[in-house]
Formats: sequence, structure tokens, C-alpha cells
Amino acid sequence: MAHAAELFDLTGRTAVVTGGSRGLGRAMVLAFAEHGANVVIASRKLDNCEAVAAEARAFGVEALPLECHVGHWDQVEALAEAAHRRFGEIDILVNNAGMSPLYPSIAEISEALYDKVMDVNLKGAFRLTAVVGERMKKRGSGSIIFVSSSAAVKPTPGEVVYGMAKASLHNLTESLSKAYGPEVRVNCIQPGPFLTDISKAWSPEAIAGIGNQISLGRAGRPEEVVGAALYFAGDAGIFTTGAILRLDGGLR
Repeated sequence: MAHAAELFDLTGRTAVVTGGSRGLGRAMVLAFAEHGANVVIASRKLDNCEAVAAEARAFGVEALPLECHVGHWDQVEALAEAAHRRFGEIDILVNNAGMSPLYPSIAEISEALYDKVMDVNLKGAFRLTAVVGERMKKRGSGSIIFVSSSAAVKPTPGEVVYGMAKASLHNLTESLSKAYGPEVRVNCIQPGPFLTDISKAWSPEAIAGIGNQISLGRAGRPEEVVGAALYFAGDAGIFTTGAILRLDGGLR
């Protein structure tokens, strides 16, 4: 039987995290690095990726920052190719990149906005997982993690398209866990409101209002995603696949 520390040991493994330069993505990158994994940090802004890569290297691992717009099919394929070229194999893939722009009304959602939201939250995650997952399955091991949202199951009028896309990730989680099993585990973290960079624009009243809707009385902190991510990524979650884990403090 493995000791508890061994269940979360990622030494020698390689993790790719999209949207890895900020918020939950950054927290997961640094947690994986702290537990021994080499990391690939992908986002649209290379400077931000490089800054997180420098933080990760402080743990004595290798870190590869890559510019990637996950809404573009060719860019996610290039991301996978670059990661495989540098590290040989990808052991952990976290599809974390997402976006939910504001719109004046549902009827005023433009085709361009609709496509952009679906591309970033769903299309890119699907394609990157297909490219990486097939190779994981052939090799005989791997862990894929989708990051959805409470909007997938408790949508609001202000995030209709976003909620549709994130709900689709739940479908992908179950379908791909069957397609890539038994070699590859596919799971999903479903966060509620977290105090990431985007929350800096929220008023104190809005933040207090969120707390009133949550059993634990507050929004989450980015580092509080780490436990779930390490569980799914490493051997602690070795018998878990097709799972969707609520991480919302008891959002009502």
C-alpha cells in the first residue's frame, strides 16, 4: 500500500495546463511543480506564462511557457506538439482556459461572441484532449482534467453561452472516460465563485452577496483548487474516472 505522500507525488511526470498563467490555472501549475511535475504553462499572453514558469522552476522542475489561443484548432495542436517534443510524453492535461464576456441581452449575443465563447471553452478543450488523449491511451496511462463551472448546472441569464459550453464539458468527461479507459482517467472539477483576477472588478456588495449563497459563507481562494487537482492528477485518484467534483463551498 502506498504511503499518503506517494499518492500525491508527481515526480518525473509532465503536466500541461491551459489558462495556466492566472487564477486557478496558476495555482494548479505551481502545485504540480511543488509535487515534482514538469509543467507546460499555456495562455494567450506569453509574458504571463514566462512569469509563472519562473515561479515553477523554483521547485527544481522544468517549465515550458507557451503562447496559445485555445479557441484556435491549429494552436492547440501546436501546443501538444511542442509539449511532446520537449518532454516526450504528457502525463497530466488540465483544460482550464475559459472566458465569459458580458452582453447586453440574450437577443444581442452576436454570432462572433457566441463562436468565441464556444471555441475557447469547448472546441479547444475537445481538440487538445483528442490529440493528447489518443497518445496517452496508446502509451497506457494518463490523467485528463476538465475545469467546468457551477454555471454548467446552475446557469444565470448573464452566462448563457458559457454555461452551455461548460455543461458540454460534463458530457465530454463521461464520454471520453469511456473512450480512453481503462488506460486514461478523465475527470472534471466544477468550481463555483472563486476570487481570481476577474473578481477584482466585483464590488464588496457583490462579493458579500456571493457569500450569502454559499454554505461556507464565502467565495473560494485560488489555492483551494489544489486538493482536487492533485487528487485527479496523481495516484490518489487512481480509481476515479468520469467524475464531476463540485468545488463551490456548497453553492445553493
